[in-house]
Amino acid sequence: MSWENNIRRVVPYTPGEQPKQQNIIKLNTNENPYPPAPGVREVLTQFDTDLLRKYPDPNAQVLVDAIAENYGVNPKQVFVGVGSDDVLSMAFMTFFNSDKPVLFPDVTYSFYDVWADVYRITYKQIPLTEDFRIDPDDYRQENGGIIFPNPNAPTGVLESLELIEEILKANPDSIVIVDEAYIDFGGQSALPLLEKYENLLVVQTFSKSRSMAGIRIGFAIGSEKLIGYMNDVKFSVNSYTMNHLTIQCGAQAIRDDAYFREMTGRIIATRENAKKRLTALGFTFPDSMSNFIFASHRSADAGRIFEALKSRGIFVRYWNKPRISNSLRITIGTDAEMEQLYAALTEILAKEGA
Repeated sequence: MSWENNIRRVVPYTPGEQPKQQNIIKLNTNENPYPPAPGVREVLTQFDTDLLRKYPDPNAQVLVDAIAENYGVNPKQVFVGVGSDDVLSMAFMTFFNSDKPVLFPDVTYSFYDVWADVYRITYKQIPLTEDFRIDPDDYRQENGGIIFPNPNAPTGVLESLELIEEILKANPDSIVIVDEAYIDFGGQSALPLLEKYENLLVVQTFSKSRSMAGIRIGFAIGSEKLIGYMNDVKFSVNSYTMNHLTIQCGAQAIRDDAYFREMTGRIIATRENAKKRLTALGFTFPDSMSNFIFASHRSADAGRIFEALKSRGIFVRYWNKPRISNSLRITIGTDAEMEQLYAALTEILAKEGA
């Protein structure tokens, strides 16, 4: 039909499976296995429902101020959105408008090329090294912007601040976005580099380390100039992106630093134990500094392991894509969930003769 000629067609992002059945072990979407901070429950039980008939603060100032205080920046340096996906999407729309290609790794968060396609942004995927690392020399070329996660997803590899600064120094005329969705599980944030580089934007999320994937809070921290440009675009699209309840829950969550450190520490400890247990089972993987491990078995096929785990009610993530078709991304669950995973893998690998 002729009207279809004007439809914008893109291949959408495919999120991790969200199974509906009960009594499963869900290790496929990097959710935190522990509940949010206690203050979040208090907000939920005491929330004034009369607020629902009123528009929320378009600036989400209570949340912005809490984030700014926690990270030691000016509130004018903070942008908030409905999950980091919303924040990143807004950043793509705001900053990546050159005729030159935006650069990002070939093995990375698979939403980047989707946003580039939907916003008609030219892009170039830069191959990671054989050991899934970024070579900063690859980013010494003309570009319309740069984005990469640190730690990377799905590999879990953490790059140093020195490498990030090398990329920033080589690209003073480009916006460089560091996507830090997993930085709280053992990495050093690029936030200190904001003092030297006005073209740096750091994006984080409440979904992983703060156990709030279901409420959708993401934020960016950058120079006042960058954040001002993002807000101009946001308020030209939708001024009321965050609701009253989300704003209050987010502010309470970020104020409870002791609980945050306890929960991330627990996940880090389980991850380090998982590295030993998976190695003993014959898996190899990059040294993850996230809340997941990107594992390949030395002899068993990843696709077959994935299906065998799924049949046992254990969900992990698998992509049948070049370079990563024999790898599984395994989210770090509770210690009890991980023990069930190890038991299932032991049984599956024995049947595979691995």
